[in-house]
Amino acid sequence: MKSLPLLASTLAAVSALSTPLFAHAGTDDFAAGPVFNNYGKHAPVPGVSVSPQQQFKVAFDVAKGADVGKVNRKFDSLARFINMHVTNGAKLENIQLALVVHGSATFDVINNAAYQKKKGEDNGNLDLLRALMDKGVRVIVCGQSSAANDVSSEMLIEGVEMDLSAMTAHARLSEQGFSTNPF
Repeated sequence: MKSLPLLASTLAAVSALSTPLFAHAGTDDFAAGPVFNNYGKHAPVPGVSVSPQQQFKVAFDVAKGADVGKVNRKFDSLARFINMHVTNGAKLENIQLALVVHGSATFDVINNAAYQKKKGEDNGNLDLLRALMDKGVRVIVCGQSSAANDVSSEMLIEGVEMDLSAMTAHARLSEQGFSTNPF
């Protein structure tokens, strides 16, 4: 019977360890900023910081388009990446991001007039993409997806680049030292 108190204290310790760090955290804990005030919501993670000398060169791959007229959540991930890293100590000038777009997401990088003709609504990605590009994010669209979706270079939002393919864009970015975000 002496082992019963030991078992109880062991179970209590294991239970305490399995309690999440953010027991009371929720979506209300997510906020935008400091770089993008309307995009890129992120939550604080106590005890984690990023060195101001840390260099980031990351390519994001997006193939799935947003719902018509809505912001593509994968595009918002770039704003979140920047916001959360700057909040935690990284310098904005040490963050280089690229957005490689293909598949149905190709429509999300066309100008409003072209988007209205193709989708019948305003392109909800314009403000976000302009804000990202203003902070140095490269936006590259797949030429193969553009051809398949009848999207010409004249239809692209100003500043969006077109490459031969998404595969080509990723290969070129890799040669420049970019890693690919797996999410």
